[in-house]
Amino acid sequence: MTTLVLPPRLTASAESVRDAAVRRGLGAVQLPDFTVPDGLRAEHLHAGPAFADAVAPALGIAPLEAPADWLVRLPRERTRREVRAVPIGEAYGLRRPAFVKSPNDKGIRAMVYADGSRLPGPDAVDPATTVLVSDVVEFTAEYRLFVLDGAVRGGSRYGERGRLALGPLAPDAARFGAELLAAHADTLPSAVVVDVGTVADGWAVIEANAAWASGLYTTDPDTALDVVLRAAGPHTALADRDRPFVRGASGTE
Repeated sequence: MTTLVLPPRLTASAESVRDAAVRRGLGAVQLPDFTVPDGLRAEHLHAGPAFADAVAPALGIAPLEAPADWLVRLPRERTRREVRAVPIGEAYGLRRPAFVKSPNDKGIRAMVYADGSRLPGPDAVDPATTVLVSDVVEFTAEYRLFVLDGAVRGGSRYGERGRLALGPLAPDAARFGAELLAAHADTLPSAVVVDVGTVADGWAVIEANAAWASGLYTTDPDTALDVVLRAAGPHTALADRDRPFVRGASGTE
């Protein structure tokens, strides 16, 4: 039986993914800690990065994620703002407000920092740690897109003007996602989550996230499960085009 492995504490999204997997006839195993028991066989996971790093290698699971600098390499007309990837040691020199975050993990809290002195210091973070630094913009609406094989398979609204605001996926958000993927799908894994939103001068990409670690909001769980299963599946079933996007592979973090 194909099995989905889950972490000790489940979010509402993880519960929805688990339930969808069980309805589909898959097994679901929730581990009590980050240790893989002897004899456990599982081919997929839905969890945070720390859990994935602990269990995926032992189970032969290949978690896919976007390159750390993916957002940086998009053209300005897609992001509507300047985005740079720099060592946090360099970001300490910022003398203006900037939105700073970790590329793929949550090691650096994603938020607007008044200047570089407000970032976690070298006593807490290795100065060589890469962070994304971007201009401060206001997203009036934010949407999550679940992407499989270069197409938007589903999604939902999750925010308005910086606040949680759940709702359906707007047709314009799906359309912008389709246009983005038509030009840049080859720069992403075959299964991924892309967040997009509206700013003063149009649609913009917010970020890409690993589908195996992303919340569903109001996305249909069965649709999300399709993406999750590809995004964290067996190494033995990995397509050649996805090998560069395996977490920890060259070009990703």
